[in-house]
Order: sequence, then C-alpha cells, then structure tokens
Amino acid sequence: MNLPSSSPSSSALPSPSSSSQSSPSTPTSDSTAAPAPSTARPAPRKQRRLAWLTGVVSVTLLVLNTLLSVVPIVPLALVKLAFPTPAVRRRVDPWLNAIATGWISRNTGWITRLQPDIWDIEINTELKPDDWYLVSCNHQSWVDIFVLQRVLNKRIPLLKFFLKQTLLYVPVIGLAWWALDFPFLKRYSKAKLRRNPALAHRDREIAQRACEKFQLVPTSVMVFAEGTRFTEAKRVAQASPYRHLLKPRAGALAATLNAMGAQFRSMVDATIIYPDGAPRFWDLACGRSGRIVVRIQQTPIPADFCAGNYATDPTFRRALHQWLKAMWEAKDRQIDAAMQ
Repeated sequence: MNLPSSSPSSSALPSPSSSSQSSPSTPTSDSTAAPAPSTARPAPRKQRRLAWLTGVVSVTLLVLNTLLSVVPIVPLALVKLAFPTPAVRRRVDPWLNAIATGWISRNTGWITRLQPDIWDIEINTELKPDDWYLVSCNHQSWVDIFVLQRVLNKRIPLLKFFLKQTLLYVPVIGLAWWALDFPFLKRYSKAKLRRNPALAHRDREIAQRACEKFQLVPTSVMVFAEGTRFTEAKRVAQASPYRHLLKPRAGALAATLNAMGAQFRSMVDATIIYPDGAPRFWDLACGRSGRIVVRIQQTPIPADFCAGNYATDPTFRRALHQWLKAMWEAKDRQIDAAMQ
C-alpha cells in the first residue's frame, strides 16, 4: 500500500469531551475545537522510541484483527462464488457486512484509545444504519479510510469503495474485498484512452454491475471524487481553482448515480481536515497523527441525476459538473475556515 510522504507537524492537542447523539438541527460533536498548534522542540530519543514501539503494537493489532476477520469470510466467499444468485447474496451479504463492521469497530477501539483527544467531529444530520447512501469525501491520505470508518461505522451501512484492480490479487485480503463486493476498477492513462476510447466505458460498466449488487442489501457507496490523494504539487499541476482540493472527477459518481441513484436516501458529504498536516498511516499507528477535524452533512441528490447518461448527454454532464463545483467550493471554504 502506497502511503503519502507528508507527515504532521507537532501541535497542541484539544481537550477531550464526550460524544452525544443529536437531532438534525443539533450537531453531533465528539470534541471541542482544538487550539492552535504550538511551537515545540523535537521529541527526545526516548519519546521517539516509545512512538516507534506504539506503532509496532498498533500494526500488530491491525494484522491480527484482519486475519481473525478473514477466517470466517473465506467460507462465505466460497458460497457466493459457488452460488452467485440474488437469493444467496441476500442471506450471505449481511453476515459478511457484520464481520467487516466488527473489524472496523475493533480498529476504531485502538485508534481512539491511542489518541482520544485529537478528534473534532460534527455530524449535522440524522443518519440511519439500514438505508442506502452515496458518500463523497476529499482525499489526502490513506488515513482518510480509517477516519471515515471511525466516524460513520454503525451510523450508516458498511462503506464500499472503488479499488484498483491490482488489489484483487493481494493474498487473502483480495478475496475478502471481492466477497464484500468492493468494485475493482482499472486505471488507464490518458495516452491509452486516446488510443482506445472504448476503455473509458469499461470501468463504468464494472461500476454499474457492482452497484446492481448493492441494491440487494443496504449499502454506503464511497467515492473520492478527486480520484487521487491531494498534494500541493498535484494542485498546481492541474491548475485547481481550489486552495485545499483537487478538481473533482464525475465519472465514477455518474456511473453510481446511473446504476442506483433513486435508491440512495441522499449524499453524505464528508470533509476531513488535518490542521497539522495530512498524516501517514505510520503516524496514526504511532499516536502522532495530529488533530483530525471531520464535518458530516447530507446533501439531496437531484432526481434528474438518477436517470442521466454521462457519456452521451451533455446537458446532464454539465449539470453534474456544476453540482460538484458548488459542493467543492463550499468544501474548500469549510477547510479554509478550519485551517484558519
């Protein structure tokens, strides 16, 4: 797994406060706003050794949790492989999702206990664990996945997100992802797409087939619209009009909406902010990820988007781009305010 190279700077952490469940009009907050980062001297060697040891223990817990969770997934996956019918999926998929939810809950346990004071979470809406959601989020680090799982686990159905096809061949884990119906997509270079434009339709067809499976059991479909992790170099290279975001891509989102848009209750618009810099997974494992700010809200999905054809309908394509642009402008302002 490729991890981003940036690491957070040292900072003062906010004081903890208790979580609370709230109505849509009252934000759910896991902590108060964090104070501004302070200037600190480099950590003594003893502290660095302790952080390294903490990281080793965290990774060990993650590996053990993963192996223990995969054991019951394998026979269920073989059942799905042998009997690929909707009736079997309706019976097997809830078991698979429950196993994955338990995996997330145990990961959340050690992550939260490791750094209980870094979280600033507000959920300004009511969510349901037995409905269908389209989830959109900005993307900065592989830590984003753990953050979203920690915040949304058991509030909405299990997150399913698009993976590179090469990950299908990861021993054991690839089988687990396949059993959980994570869509595997190929990423083609612009040069290859120019030589063979038909390749552009292949991933959309795969996404649509995956979403058809999601219709059987309540599911949350996760889309990182930027398509890649944010870095300042990438922002400059693509001349992004946003200060903290890359330009959103609409292809995967359009395919998901086309396949099952009418079934989604709404879009869950998630914004993740790392005031001290985007951490690597190793930073999270060592307990030095810095502050993590998360804002969650629901956005209605226009009914017209559920029937539009992104490839052939320029009016729909333009409307979807404008919708994403407005959402990204608001997200950029939100990140800017939190960073200030």
